[in-house]
Amino acid sequence: MSSEKLMEVLSMLPMATAETVYMTFVSAILASVLGFPLGIYLFYSSPAGLSPQRIPYNVVSRIVNILRSLPFIILMILLIPFTRLIIKTSIGPTAVIIPLSIAAAPFVARLVESAIAEVDKGVITAARAMGSTNMQIILKVLIPEALPSLVSGLALTIINLIGYSAMAGAIGGRGLGDLAIRYGYYRFRIDVTIGAVIIILILVEIVQMTGTAISRKLLSNR
Repeated sequence: MSSEKLMEVLSMLPMATAETVYMTFVSAILASVLGFPLGIYLFYSSPAGLSPQRIPYNVVSRIVNILRSLPFIILMILLIPFTRLIIKTSIGPTAVIIPLSIAAAPFVARLVESAIAEVDKGVITAARAMGSTNMQIILKVLIPEALPSLVSGLALTIINLIGYSAMAGAIGGRGLGDLAIRYGYYRFRIDVTIGAVIIILILVEIVQMTGTAISRKLLSNR
């Protein structure tokens, strides 16, 4: 690769980074919108929840487990018809948001369920003694108490989505994954691949540090 061609490839890094950030954070928002209520319901209807519902809980829990166990590449391919129906295309950063969101939503649901389940049961007992309804307990007791864990879980979700978005580059998702594969791997330019990987690692570190800082801040404010 000539120096001119290398400069052309390197000039693509800012756009590829922006595409990865766009895919990751929009998907994280949509996954949270889908997964957060689902996680609350999983806790609510679980055997140790506020209103145990064995059959509905088992059905929803198994569906979540199935979706979590599917490899992202396979899920993305299976969702191509649905993505085309919604976005009118299955290629590009916006199209990738659909499978990314669906892949991350079950992960978010389990994180929410686990975070709420870790809240001290004595807090729930005290809220019930004061006459709080189940909805009031969820909104005013459980979610505020679980907020530090929820923030840490969201940071972990974003980190996973960064990895998923890189895989999406293998089948037309663009972003840093596409740059690393198309201009690095296929053209035997290890420096291009390393450059993309370094940026991905930097993004992961930024998300991790931010999530940890916010979680610690919330803990200290209790």
